[in-house]
Formats: sequence, C-alpha cells, structure tokens
Amino acid sequence: MAVVVLDFGSQYTRLIARRFRELRAYSVILPGTAPWRVIEREEPEAIVLSGGPSSVFAEGAPRPAPEVLEGRVPVLGICYGMQYLAHAFGGRVERRGRAEYGRAVLTHFEGPLFQGLTGEVQVWMSHADAVTRLPDGWRVVASTEENPVAAIQDREGRFFGVQFHPEVSHTPKGLSILENFLEHAGVRRNWTPGRVLEAMIADVRERVADSRVLLAVSGGVDSSTLALLLARAGVDHLAVFVDHGLLRLGEREEVERSLRPLGVNLRVVDASGRFLQALAGVADPEEKRRIIGHTFIEVFRVVAEEAGPFRFLAQGTLYPDVIESAGGFGAAKIKSHHNVGGLPEELGFELLEPFRHLFKDEVRELALLLGLPDPIRLRHPFPGPGLAIRVLGPVDEQKLGILRRADDLFVSLLKEHGLYQEVWQALSVLLPVRSVGVTGDERRYGYTLVLRAVTSVDGMTADWARLPHDFLDEVARVIPRRVPEIGRVVYDLTSKPPGTIEWE
Repeated sequence: MAVVVLDFGSQYTRLIARRFRELRAYSVILPGTAPWRVIEREEPEAIVLSGGPSSVFAEGAPRPAPEVLEGRVPVLGICYGMQYLAHAFGGRVERRGRAEYGRAVLTHFEGPLFQGLTGEVQVWMSHADAVTRLPDGWRVVASTEENPVAAIQDREGRFFGVQFHPEVSHTPKGLSILENFLEHAGVRRNWTPGRVLEAMIADVRERVADSRVLLAVSGGVDSSTLALLLARAGVDHLAVFVDHGLLRLGEREEVERSLRPLGVNLRVVDASGRFLQALAGVADPEEKRRIIGHTFIEVFRVVAEEAGPFRFLAQGTLYPDVIESAGGFGAAKIKSHHNVGGLPEELGFELLEPFRHLFKDEVRELALLLGLPDPIRLRHPFPGPGLAIRVLGPVDEQKLGILRRADDLFVSLLKEHGLYQEVWQALSVLLPVRSVGVTGDERRYGYTLVLRAVTSVDGMTADWARLPHDFLDEVARVIPRRVPEIGRVVYDLTSKPPGTIEWE
C-alpha cells in the first residue's frame, strides 16, 4: 500500500515523497506517464501529481494514465498537477502575464485540505500558468491576493489541486496540508522505523537462508547500518573495509571501534599503497574515479576469492540512488552511483539491497534502533573515491595529509560550535593554487583551502549554508595556524544547481 507520486519533472518530487514518509505513510515515485498497470502494482491508496516545467496546453505535455482520472483513489495535484486536473476535466489554464514566484499568503481557505489551520497560512508559489476557469462542479478552496485560484477540489472530494508547493519548508504549514490529504484519503500510516526494521530483518533471513553474504563497508552510515542489519539478522556475512589511503583522519580506527563490538564480522584490508601508486600523476577527476573503482574491484575480488564462496553481495543502495541513476520524466541521469550497477556482473553475486526503497534519514533511524554509534550514524556523506576528489589535481601523500588535518579541524570546530548537525554536508577542498601570505615577519607561499557546507534534504538539491561570520572567521584563523601549509581559506557560496556538492 502506498502513496504514489507521479513525477512530471519537478525539482521537488523527491521532497514530496519524503514528506509523506515523515508522516509515516509509505510513498513511491513513478514517472508521470507510467501506465496504470505499473501504478496498480504499488496498490495505491492515494496518488499525487507533481509539479513540472511543462504547460498543460502545450503539444506533447505529459499526461498521467487515463485511469488516474477515474477517481479510483483520491488524487492531489501540485502546481502542474493541479493545472492538469483543471484542464483534463474541462477547465481552462492560461499563461499569466508574469510568473508568480516566491512567498504568498492565503487570503481565504476552506475544505478538507485546510482542516484545523488557523492564522496566517504562508505558501510558496512557483508557476507561470494559472487556472482561469474551473471545471463544472469544482470550487475554489483557497486564494491569495495575486492568485484567486490557489487551491481547488471537485464536488465529490476525490480530486484536489494546490497551485503552491506544500512540500517545501517555505510553506510552514504544508506538512499539515499533506497530512489532511492523507486523513481524507484514508491512507494507512504504519511506515514506522520499528516495523520497517522488523520486516527488513525477516526479508533478509528468508532470502539469504543458509547462504553467505559479502559486503563492502565504507565507514559511512549506509554500509555500516547494512552491516549491523546482517549481524542482527544472524546471517553468515563478511564485511570488508578497504583502506584505500584516501580516508579522513582516524576513520579506519573509528570503523573498527564501532562495528566489531556490535557483532559485525569485519575484515580490514590495507591497500593504500596500491591505490596511491595507481593514482600517481593523475589529475582528471573522472580518470581518478575510474582508477579507484577499478582498483577497488581488483582488491575486493581477491578477498572474495580467498574468503568465499559467497552467494550474495549486499549493497547500501538508497532510493535517491535508484531514482537519480535511472532518471524519470524530465530528469536526466546525473551520474552512475557506486551502489547502482557499480560492480561487474562477472563477479557472479546476487545483489542484496535492503535499503533501495529508503531515504538516508530513514536509514539513520534504523541505525539508531540497531545501536550504531552517533559518530558514524550522524556522519555527513562521504564519496566513495574519498579525498582523491577533494585534492584537485594529482594526488600524493603530502597533499592528502594537509587536507586530512585541515578538514578534521573544520569538522571539529563545526561540532564544537553545535553546527555540524545544522548542515547536510561539510567538506574541505585543497586547490592546486598557492598564494603569498605573511606569518610573523616571514613571507609564505601556501595552498588555498576551500571550505564547503550545504543544507539539503536528500542531496538532490542543496543550498550553501549560512554559517555565522564569527565562526568562519575563527576557522580561517585556526586552520593556517595549525596547518602551516595552508596560506589562504575561502568559503564556497555555490548552490546545487548550478554546482554540485563535491567539486569533482
């Protein structure tokens, strides 16, 4: 049973699905044009039509399966989704004289979607088209000063539409609106961490049975939680931690300290010399990734052959990995994830991916139930290629050492000031750029370090973090003093898009 979110290309589609998960209703994302047989497979209790960049009256505009309009389950249209509902049932949608973008306040609201809401209801608008005539039997249930048709519903209360985005934080009462839709639709809300964990353990036990499972542990929350899940399920497993020499300061020791006492069968392989030798002189980021991936597979293959046989390869693939790698309507395939098709088929394993329907915050909830220590459970995302893609240009042990010490200071100060959990990801980048500085009476020619911190929900989009100026001032003074090879510290103000979170 699920809330099915049909994606028409909105940048917020993943956020819509996550909001329903926060409300303890299971949700899935499908392409907006998915046939009914695919939608029906999810046993939908409600359907949401997302926003998107198209105009409903344009040639080739995306349309959901005709059965969606039969009212078999309640439907909520958001932005483009609302416009499509109005258009499909005989109303009129027209291009506005100017786009409406940003904050607005509802001047009137009524009906099931707004049950229990009082006071000022601020919403976030982002659209160029508008509903100018309602279908027969429909009514307006919310308006703003700029937009007299901000929300609509049909006579029977099976179809609803909102022109604004209830899923974003700029609509402060948006979660209540989505919750009201769930209540009105009668959606079951039993997607709780405890139930998910119980079901997942049972599924793993049933599928693995007496077979053996191999997995790679990176030190991040996803693979570490997966290792604990296998240990809790009592299946025969081997968790392999490959030290490729591109880790953060003290990371290897922390992984060993955290997982072994909790029953994980952990093997640490020190292959740092092999990786660094393979990377010598390589500056191109994609070539770095290729070399690291290829070398990792070689090391992993040796371990698998020595300790085998294994039937299953467990991977911490997450739902955003699956969506972003597969693409959807209006969504490009951004990159190949290390957990999605990252290992060659000839390794001969069956894939075991218990988390492929979970968002990262849901994995963190499972990690809490499984007892994963907070330093790993709450750790920021870290790329598979490690510091190799945070040292721009050729990688060597000296530059890695400089970056390790500087990055550790940045993260430690974030934690000391209570800011670490306020950001989605914080990192340091060492540039192949030196500049002149002065230390005491001496001139110094030091490296440039970039500090990067972003806020995000699931990493699909991100905004640069507005860290306090006093904090940034302290970091910029402490790092060059304790890491004398650093001569200049700068802060990255680029959001995603247009940039990415990592530099390479």
